[in-house]
Amino acid sequence: METQNRRTFIGNAALLTGALMIPDQLLFAAEKKNRYQVAVIDLMILKRQKISALPLAKEIGADGLEIDMGGLGDRETFDNKLADQTIRQEYLDKAKELNLEFCSLAMTGFYAQSFAKRPTYQKMIQDCLDTAKAMNIKVVFLPLGIQGDLVKNPELREPIVERLKVAGKMAAEAGVIIGVETSLDAKGELQLLKDIGSKNVKSYFNFSNAIKNGRDLLEELRILGKKNIVQIHASNEDGVWLQNDPKIDLSKVKETLDDMGWSGWLVVERSRDAKQPTNVKYNFSSNTSYLKSVFQNDQSLRGTKQSH
Repeated sequence: METQNRRTFIGNAALLTGALMIPDQLLFAAEKKNRYQVAVIDLMILKRQKISALPLAKEIGADGLEIDMGGLGDRETFDNKLADQTIRQEYLDKAKELNLEFCSLAMTGFYAQSFAKRPTYQKMIQDCLDTAKAMNIKVVFLPLGIQGDLVKNPELREPIVERLKVAGKMAAEAGVIIGVETSLDAKGELQLLKDIGSKNVKSYFNFSNAIKNGRDLLEELRILGKKNIVQIHASNEDGVWLQNDPKIDLSKVKETLDDMGWSGWLVVERSRDAKQPTNVKYNFSSNTSYLKSVFQNDQSLRGTKQSH
């Protein structure tokens, strides 16, 4: 009888130990699965600052959404509907309902406007940081754009560095990271970040910047390194989908990022099929699906090539 009780006790103890271990195992599995997450951009799915971008992002198969601050034009700051608390709350509620995250908040107005010359740049940055903080978004995207092209306009380097030093301090106070996109190669961008000297200003890397300038995409990632890349626009210029693009080997990109120990958001910007450039679901569903097949370890689509 004593032996039987002892066996029962040992058996129950083993079951209890196993049960206690399961959450850790599940946590590890979830962490591994979610090392890379895939998002789309409200602007690029033709839903700039529209709450309908959220169900569309879900339908496309994305894990999250990069939302835009709105147009800039000649205004003092962005035409930002999310400054309205009611609208912000609608976004947050809808995202929770759909199990979507907001990976970043974008200041795409600076693609065409000059960050180096706009007199109210601090107000623009602050408005973006305030919105990000109110929505618990940890990354904001700042493209230096055409007028901030430091390859074509090297004379703008000094004012841009000085302004980004100011912006970096503002971002630190808000607990947000500013991800900048430049026209520089990785060595140039790394030096720019060193000159700025802020932990809250990092590189928002773009595949297409390296590819269209004939640079080695994998080497560019390695040069910048894990700590300096906050997010990645993981697509090329328009023409073909990612899985049909001979200029990108996503499996090698994943190997490189794995080796670097990087993790985070891969955000689809372009890579639209030239035959149907305005077909949002067709293009972005394909690219999202393919990125997930490579980066989230679903073997079903890996390596497939499709023709249209």
